Amino acid sequence: MSSTTSGVTPYYFVPSPSRHPAMAALGLFFVILGASQWVNGADWGKYSLAFGMVWFLGVLFQWFSEAVRESEGGQYGHKVDLSFRWSMSWFIFSEVMFFGAFFTALWWARGHSIPALGSVENALLWPDFKAVWPSLAAGVTGSPAGIVEPFLTMTPFWLPTINTALLLSSGVTLTIAHHALIAGNRTKTIGFMWMTVLLGIVFLFVQGYEYFHAYHELNLKLTSGVYGSTFYMLTGFHGFHVFVGMLMLLFITLRLQKGHFTAERHFGFEGAAWYWHFVDVVWLGLYVLVYWL
Repeated sequence: MSSTTSGVTPYYFVPSPSRHPAMAALGLFFVILGASQWVNGADWGKYSLAFGMVWFLGVLFQWFSEAVRESEGGQYGHKVDLSFRWSMSWFIFSEVMFFGAFFTALWWARGHSIPALGSVENALLWPDFKAVWPSLAAGVTGSPAGIVEPFLTMTPFWLPTINTALLLSSGVTLTIAHHALIAGNRTKTIGFMWMTVLLGIVFLFVQGYEYFHAYHELNLKLTSGVYGSTFYMLTGFHGFHVFVGMLMLLFITLRLQKGHFTAERHFGFEGAAWYWHFVDVVWLGLYVLVYWL
């Protein structure tokens, strides 16, 4: 609680002791316990995982709801706004490093591992191995030992290109909504926010159809060598980030409809917008490196 008179924004808000961190940690404990046991063959692990996720999400809902009430109650001043901005900046930086590691894995496999496996020394062990990235030469999608089933590679036409257009369009609609909020036009803001959320949902459905096509028609699976693992790792985690960003924008839109945020105070909106634009930029890099090269 704040040590200031009611109705006056405090210099810095000090929250009262909260159960939320401990309850969130408890939920994550059951998530990790269940996931580790499930992948090791224990059938009860999936129930522990489901229970932990429901518990964790319930705690987050209560925690965020409390933060919204504090914000709308005028408890968050300039210092808290700065802390939110720094926190979101570091969070996005950590996500940059997250995807940077995955892009590096793709580059290392293509530029170093495969050429090394095709060296003179390894030619004696795998005389039929072709040291070429699968998307660069037809027929280079199986393994000499028959461990990897032959598969077809993904091309940028047309589903990935459609998804690129969807994400770029969503960035435009989100920017229009932001400028409308600054101008005090709440109706226009809400309309373009719903458009942004809808574009995010359509992106996820298109990606789901792309995975169905890849699995059933191209025989491209997570087990399809390093190409399959890096393809699903990059596109799958990006899709998860699109899902999280879409939820952020959805809840921001619902708050806008309740009258939250003003032209002067709307960092909740800005933070979600930062995250969405980050997701857009990552997709552009992914679109070029995964689908074109």
